[in-house]
Amino acid sequence: MQLLEKEQAELHAAFQKVVDTPPSFDFFEAIHDFVACIEHTSSFADALSPRIKANRELNIPVRYGYLKQIYRGLEDVKTKSNEDLGHARYMVIRELTQIQSSEFSESNSFWRKRELWRRLVGEIYKKLNPQFFQAKNRKKVVRGAA
Repeated sequence: MQLLEKEQAELHAAFQKVVDTPPSFDFFEAIHDFVACIEHTSSFADALSPRIKANRELNIPVRYGYLKQIYRGLEDVKTKSNEDLGHARYMVIRELTQIQSSEFSESNSFWRKRELWRRLVGEIYKKLNPQFFQAKNRKKVVRGAA
C-alpha cells in the first residue's frame, strides 16, 4: 500500500469514527483523533492552507480552526500546566471538562454545537478526500438507475 493510500485509509477511519460516535465525550475525542490525523500528515495540512484561494472562499481555514480548538482543548485537558494559557483556551478546557464529567447542558457551547462539529468534520473530510464522495455519489446514481 502506498503511503498516500495508507494516510487516506487512516483519515477515512478517523472520519468514520466521528460519524459513528454518538454525542458524548467520546465524540470530542473522535474529533481530536481526526484532527491529529490531519496534523500528522503534512499533505493534508497543506491542503487546508489559508494561502489557497479556494480554501479562503469556502472559509475552510476558519472551519478547520474550530476543530483545532477541540483538538488543542483536549491536549490541554490531558496535560496539566501552570502556564498561562489565556482566557479562550481556559474556556475550552472548562467546557470540555464539563462534558467529560457528563455535565451535559445547552449552556455549554461545545455541547450545543455538537452537530455543527460533525458537519464541519464532514466538510473538511470532503475537502481532503473528494474521491470518496465522488465514488459514493456514483453508487447512488447506479442504484437509482437500476
